[in-house]
Amino acid sequence: MIGVLLLLLLLPLLLYIAAPQIRKMLSSGVCASSVQLPGKVAVVTGANTGIGKETAKELAQRGARVYIACRDVQKGELVAREIQTVTGNQQVLVRKLDLADTQSIRAFAKGFLEEEKHLHILINNAGVMMCPYSKTADGFEMHIGVNHLGHFLLTHLLLEKLKESAPSRVVNVSSLAHHLGRIHFHNLHGDKFYNAGLAYCHSKLANILFTKELARRLKGSGVSTYSVHPGTVKSELTRHSSFMQWIWRLFSFFIKTPQEGAQTSLYCALTEGLEILSGNHFSDCHVTWVSAQARNETIARRLWDVSCDLLGIPTD
Repeated sequence: MIGVLLLLLLLPLLLYIAAPQIRKMLSSGVCASSVQLPGKVAVVTGANTGIGKETAKELAQRGARVYIACRDVQKGELVAREIQTVTGNQQVLVRKLDLADTQSIRAFAKGFLEEEKHLHILINNAGVMMCPYSKTADGFEMHIGVNHLGHFLLTHLLLEKLKESAPSRVVNVSSLAHHLGRIHFHNLHGDKFYNAGLAYCHSKLANILFTKELARRLKGSGVSTYSVHPGTVKSELTRHSSFMQWIWRLFSFFIKTPQEGAQTSLYCALTEGLEILSGNHFSDCHVTWVSAQARNETIARRLWDVSCDLLGIPTD
């Protein structure tokens, strides 16, 4: 008993001592690509904060014309000016995009297609986590609506432009949390039962299934697609959960910075020769294992068809 108590007393000290080594291990993935992007066009959703902001900054640093697609345009403008100042790249643009409203998604896509002749990189980064039960403007449960269906529709609307601009890439930000996810087709919008934490996990599983099915359909098109786990990152994603904010503070030594969290997205967007791995899931800049559910091609195809039906997209 005394030994257990002593261990509990020493545990915080041991964690503190080991923290630098653990953090180094958890943030080992770094995008080493030296690829430059003059003349290239990129869209990053949710780039007004966190991982998305750091991703947009790096793409701008490499010379890309970068669109910050976000709901809070005022905050996006502040970030755009900051990136312009830091990188010297004035081609950082902000456009309104509310992934919880299909009208906003369609308006963004329409404006972008009228404005740009090319699209080389689409990074579906924005997301919500552990929201109280709520629905989007179109009646979709918020997690599946924003994290999956919103990006599904956006990608669909921009897909022809991506094909015309090939080689091009789509990066979907998912999570290790997908391992706890299930696609409950009979309860996709949480009407029968709902848990905020699991709803997030379900939506992150949907991101991976979407990536794999998209890669299958795009084979030979010159458009490659990847899903990524950015790691446990200090960001605004936990704003709906006081418990998660407490966990974040408690284990702050082990949590990645947004810049570290952006590395795998950048790796998948920039690394040369990665096309052969289209459809794979990455963590710390390496292909990583996914759950059995995430490897299920039948579920992936059914989710694609259901998503098309919900969004009014013709299925082929």
